[in-house]
Amino acid sequence: MDFFSGSATTAQAVMQLNSKDDGNRKFIMVQLPEECEKKSEAYKSGFKNICEIGKERIRRAGEKIKEESPLTTKNLDIGFRVLKLDDSNMNDVYYSAGEYNQDMLSMLESNVKSDRTDLDLLFGCLLDWGLPLSMPYTSDKIDGCTVHTYNDGDLIACFDENIPDSVIKAIAKRHPLRAVFRDSSFENSPAKINVGEIFKMLAPDTRIKVI
Repeated sequence: MDFFSGSATTAQAVMQLNSKDDGNRKFIMVQLPEECEKKSEAYKSGFKNICEIGKERIRRAGEKIKEESPLTTKNLDIGFRVLKLDDSNMNDVYYSAGEYNQDMLSMLESNVKSDRTDLDLLFGCLLDWGLPLSMPYTSDKIDGCTVHTYNDGDLIACFDENIPDSVIKAIAKRHPLRAVFRDSSFENSPAKINVGEIFKMLAPDTRIKVI
């Protein structure tokens, strides 16, 4: 772990070492998005901050290592995941029940902030459950809904609106350890209760969470 990543030299060194002994070492780079000087060559090349420089270096370094030793680096993992620190995905509540009025109803339409993506919600759930952020992730379509699978079923999530029962059943049949949906995924309370019944029948050991 490098808390002052800069241009990510540590990441390059780890990948090079892995390429020499077929290792599986991992790296975590931490860097504030310090802005590049506008007169600098980095800024002129399109890099607005130090983090962007580091990401590009990791990409280029990984490709170069594989190009230089194609026979011995076939299985070398040069991929990386970029995570940014942010506040909660949930809308903040500033008022008590008696302080709300009719004009505030639009604020209550969703408990999730409007600018959050599926991946924001997924990784927020991983943090809530204390799961590692570096495991494999895939997504696929079931009856038009996007279903996210983390680490072969440690967690399966679907954040689409009004999810049909066919999708709920398909997820349950995969027997995930955890299943996550959002409140707006269900048309009403009976639909939400029905999810629990489906999992009780098809995947009773799955932990279900609605955000």
